[in-house]
Amino acid sequence: MPFETINIEEINEARRKAIAASIRTISVEEVKALGERLFPFVGDPWRDRFFDFITENSGATFYHAATHDGVELIYCHGKEKGIWFMPGTGMGPMQPKGLAALKQIVERR
Repeated sequence: MPFETINIEEINEARRKAIAASIRTISVEEVKALGERLFPFVGDPWRDRFFDFITENSGATFYHAATHDGVELIYCHGKEKGIWFMPGTGMGPMQPKGLAALKQIVERR
């Protein structure tokens, strides 16, 4: 079986395009409803992290976007913080390179 190479730059570029096409402002109520849908069980550590993120960034404008391969993002432009998640798979904080790309996308809107 031949070894397949993965071109991470192509993947990232496709994700950037999908994010730019799908990004929208999302209200705190919508973010909370999204969290309730994604993490319905109290005590779920992912739920706690998700809602802690909302609390830590209260008062900020939130943005929501999705990529072509199932990754979703919540971004706070004013605080330059964000999280990524794949429903049913996992989540984590956005890294500096991803945050820079999101900042650029939001500022170009």
